[in-house]
Amino acid sequence: MVTDPIADYLTRIRNAVMANHRIVEIPSSNMKKEITRILFNQGYILNFKFEDEVFPPMIKIALKYHPVTRMPAITNLTRISKPGLRKYVSVDNLPRVLNGLGVAILSTSQGVMTEKEARSKNIGGEVLCYIS
Repeated sequence: MVTDPIADYLTRIRNAVMANHRIVEIPSSNMKKEITRILFNQGYILNFKFEDEVFPPMIKIALKYHPVTRMPAITNLTRISKPGLRKYVSVDNLPRVLNGLGVAILSTSQGVMTEKEARSKNIGGEVLCYIS
């Protein structure tokens, strides 16, 4: 049993990027599915597939690399809010990652979203992670 599934999710992606893997498989949950959709929409991964018919349900993520230099699109994944110390922010204190070049993912009352979406909807929430 994993005590922090979001940290496990980020660590699996981080390890796969460091090992230059093309595809990474991660056990599925609704929160992980939403984070995966955000990574895809922001251009950090090539594609994803939710395999719900197998047991346990898995998420297959195709990682994105530069075609010439082979540099990964994801250079930094940082878990912010942890089970032992939750980090909540109001709309006035929403974080900016790399001065707007990175993405902060938040869990809000209206679902999981980026800090830019939360700023436009004028809501705060729990800061899950930073991605750049």
